[in-house]
Amino acid sequence: MTAGSTALSERQETILALIIHEFIEHAEPIGSKRLVERYGLGVSSATVRNEMTVLTEAGYLRQPHTSAGRVPTEQGYRYFVRGLLGETDLPAEEKRLIRHQFHQAPEDMEEWVRLAASVLAHHSRVASLVTAPRPDRTAFKHLELIATQSRQVLLVLVLEGGDVRQQMLTLAEPVDQSRLRQTAEQITRACAGQDAGGVLAQAARFGVLGQDIARLVAEVLERADELSTGHLYRDGLSNVLAQPEFADSERGRSALHLLEEHSLLEEVLAKALSPTIGGVQVVIGGEGAWEELRDYSMVLARYGAAGYATGALGVLGPTRMAYGRSISAVRYVAGLMSNLVLEAFAA
Repeated sequence: MTAGSTALSERQETILALIIHEFIEHAEPIGSKRLVERYGLGVSSATVRNEMTVLTEAGYLRQPHTSAGRVPTEQGYRYFVRGLLGETDLPAEEKRLIRHQFHQAPEDMEEWVRLAASVLAHHSRVASLVTAPRPDRTAFKHLELIATQSRQVLLVLVLEGGDVRQQMLTLAEPVDQSRLRQTAEQITRACAGQDAGGVLAQAARFGVLGQDIARLVAEVLERADELSTGHLYRDGLSNVLAQPEFADSERGRSALHLLEEHSLLEEVLAKALSPTIGGVQVVIGGEGAWEELRDYSMVLARYGAAGYATGALGVLGPTRMAYGRSISAVRYVAGLMSNLVLEAFAA
């Protein structure tokens, strides 16, 4: 029989789902006797063993040792997640707690991203990954020019989305605060919503001082674009290292290295995520594309507001992951973060 070539019967699907449930809970091979005694399947241990043999030959289970029970394979997990798991949701009380935590947090995008990483790690019980939202483009929102001393002026540039950039300027000659305020207001009226190129295109409308300031604003916007890499935040490393799969030092070091390897994780996020906001994707065992992830699963989602800014969030743990809980947590936090991004960038 070719692995995965035959549709499973209802009883085979039930046995596969129960084995996965038991293995996720106890991290040890599952035997037929245990399933019959615990779940009252209405058939003999011999019948369950026969079905387990079929599932093993089809590639959904494997037998670590000759006399041992069975454990799920990557193919088994995929069948379970995509065909047997069904819709999952966090308990209402957990949702209320998460909402409360976000409502209590300071109104700052970095704080929200850190909180999202902490919440996901806690509720999924594995490691979390969250990237800061990236604007589709870095755009001007508001400018202030503040005289400090002599020819020194503080430039305060507010970007769409709430990011603030500050820079000290030394002017050719002193300028009073009234003229600085008028210049800042003129540039703000003309350039609101513009990117670096748009600000430069407006510069000719201003006087000499306004042109100099506009060019500096454009430079700040260009630098902001270059730095807008969607910084990756992580939490819950100890959750992964505490799993029995990583009890030996070598596999523990491998897990630690993976979670510190930003370039790999960013590549997975970039390639595995669809552009659709809110949809949850599950990557099991690297899906044949990433050898480093063969012992891991990831549950990922894109969050944000189309046309404004988007980021990615998810969890990473062993393939023996509580998929229902992880999917529910990722979906719910992605929804909250999308609302926050929309409020911040569309305000």
